[in-house]
Amino acid sequence: MTPTIRVADEAGACYGVNRALDMARAATREAPAPIHTLGPLIHNPSVVAQLAAEGVGVVEDPSDQPGGTLLLRCHGVTPSQEREARATHELVLDATCPFVVRAHQAAERLTSEGYQVIVLGEKGHPEVEGTLAHAPDAVVLSGAGGLDGMSLGRKVGVVVQTTQARSCLRDLVAALVGRCAELRVIDTICEATSLRQEAAARLAGASDVMVVIGGRNSANTTRLARICAERCPATHHIELPGELRASWFEGAARIGVTAGASTPQTQIDEVVHAIGALVGDGRGA
Repeated sequence: MTPTIRVADEAGACYGVNRALDMARAATREAPAPIHTLGPLIHNPSVVAQLAAEGVGVVEDPSDQPGGTLLLRCHGVTPSQEREARATHELVLDATCPFVVRAHQAAERLTSEGYQVIVLGEKGHPEVEGTLAHAPDAVVLSGAGGLDGMSLGRKVGVVVQTTQARSCLRDLVAALVGRCAELRVIDTICEATSLRQEAAARLAGASDVMVVIGGRNSANTTRLARICAERCPATHHIELPGELRASWFEGAARIGVTAGASTPQTQIDEVVHAIGALVGDGRGA
């Protein structure tokens, strides 16, 4: 019997990623050359390579390639990086996701209002580094466990990396309640992220095998893979169709597919087609 292949109801590139990709491709037609992004535009190596083939390179520092056009990556940059970019380039295009901008602004506002700021997120992630630039005294925690032994002030404010799981935020808030006189939480999790996580969890719970598509350097994709693995042990995180193995699907009746927020629909379609070729086409069944 041919297994069914189902794609999660919510999967793939989000608004912020599509917006950034549209800006980059428009720049190749309209903006002064050469064209670069400050850091990878999105966390998807295959898409970044495709952009390079289309004429959009990557620099890690604005001074690496002065002149021409520089796009600020989807995850945002620090204010000092943006100032340097504008001082060294003919044109700067801000492709920062609007939801990331909201998180940065929330951290800055809490700081100005005298809150001890906690950022729930991953240390070293570009988005979190940008948030810290707006709230230099903030502390980054990966979860509620980070509170152990931590001294808290009277007023505590919380902002969240946009790709975090809402369950992690709930755990952190529960651990903070009663430990400070005033607690203010600004939920800066992107709604698209939450919807993708919920849809992936549902599909994983009803699948024998799950395939999660997206960059291994993508925080939201690796989190999707963990969520799926909790419900479907036979979960595989891939970037490209060539990584698929027929042995993964032996004996499987239900194959689920989801993708991170940096994964375009074309990449999803390629993987679904490749799975179909391995197992016999069960798409839409």
